[in-house]
Parts: sequence; structure tokens; C-alpha cells
Amino acid sequence: MNAPSSRSFRYGDELIRFRVRTQPARKARRIAIHVEPDGSVVVDAPQDADDTAVIAAVRQRAAWISQRVADIRQRLDSAPAREHVSGESLLYLGRRYQLKVVADAPRHGSVRMRGAHIEVAAARPDAAQVHAMLDAWYALRAREVMASRLAAVAAPLRWVHALPAVRLRAMRRQWGNCSPAGRLTLNPHLVKAPRECIDYVILHELCHLKEHHHGPRFHRLLDACMPGWREVKKRLDGLVDQLMPLR
Repeated sequence: MNAPSSRSFRYGDELIRFRVRTQPARKARRIAIHVEPDGSVVVDAPQDADDTAVIAAVRQRAAWISQRVADIRQRLDSAPAREHVSGESLLYLGRRYQLKVVADAPRHGSVRMRGAHIEVAAARPDAAQVHAMLDAWYALRAREVMASRLAAVAAPLRWVHALPAVRLRAMRRQWGNCSPAGRLTLNPHLVKAPRECIDYVILHELCHLKEHHHGPRFHRLLDACMPGWREVKKRLDGLVDQLMPLR
């Protein structure tokens, strides 16, 4: 797949910007449009699709794109900025916990769950340190959870003969992706989401091992494996501002 290229066009008074990702025709048989969790627009297009066809496809869905982007931006703008102080709400596996910051702790510090709290302890914790410690804790938890869920989700899939290699990478625009070589990349912030949302993202990427595109065959495969995936995706999309560090 080539590096994404940027495009834009006018829709009324609005300038719609989008990135185009081109793929070999055997992997992408039609033009597919996605609005990412941060409100950016991405278009997957076959290599043989020219600019005219891509622009025409985006123009055809301009009203939907405009509304979707506006909804996401409104939600992000209304989300309170995190200060990483005691009392803030944190998510882990879809459950809410209250952050508790403890000072005068041993120099190395620690993060642990205590009942309804996630406790961050350090000698002289400030917002930046608490943020960094939480990110490290979430990443550690994500390694354990993603490995467990990958094994569970992949078990009934006949086309998955061996568990693919997985890496974790914090991303602002994606929950996960699957490389042409079959390697999965998952966003560690996904560990904050309910388990069914984690399973959906993993299943989505595992389906790409068989169908390397977002065409009808891919969606039929996803439908067969998780008939209610659209509702799960909708739930995950609604949690974006609480899960991802978008601002």
C-alpha cells in the first residue's frame, strides 16, 4: 500500500480534507470512505482508481462526511481536558474507576487497582508524571488483555492457523490495523473499552487476514463472525473521547 496522499474539495462553505490510501486492485475493489475517531477522513481506493473517480465518490457522500465530522468535533470540543488529579474518572475494560493520586510514596512509584480506585503513588507526583505512569500501566495491562482476547477470538476462525504477531502502538486515528504481511497492530488505549469492543477490533483485523479490503466480501465475513458488530462499533465510536488521547 502506498503512503496516503492528501486531497480536498469544497462542499458549500466547508473545505473537506481527506487522505487517500491506494491498494492493489485485488485487495480493494471499490472506493471506501471512513471517518476516523479524531474526525479525519480517509479514503481507501484501488490503485487503478483515478483522482476523478475518488473525488466523485467523496462528493457523493459529502453530506454524510460533513455531518459525521461535525458530530465528532462537537463531542471532542465538549469533553473536559484531563488534569490527572484525584477524583477524575478512568476507564478500564469498560468499567469506571476513580483516580487517586498519593504523594510521599517510594521513589519508583506504582499504579494499582484498589476497589473502585486506580491509585497512582509517587514521591512528588505532578500531572505529567501521573499521565506517564497511567499510560505505562495501561500498556502493561493491554499486553495481557490483548493476548488473551486474541487467542479467544481467533480460536473458532478456520482461516487463522496460527496466532499472528501483535504489537501495541498508541495511535490517534485507529484502534488497530493489519499489515500486508499479516501482522496486527493494536492501540493500547483499547484496553479501556468493554471486552466486546476489544473483541470486535481484534476480529475486524483478523478478517483482514482473509479479506485484505473493506469490500462486500469483508463485511459478509464480519457479519458471519459477529452479527451485531455494527452496534458494537457504534458503542466504541461513542466512547472515543473518553478512550483516546485526542487532544
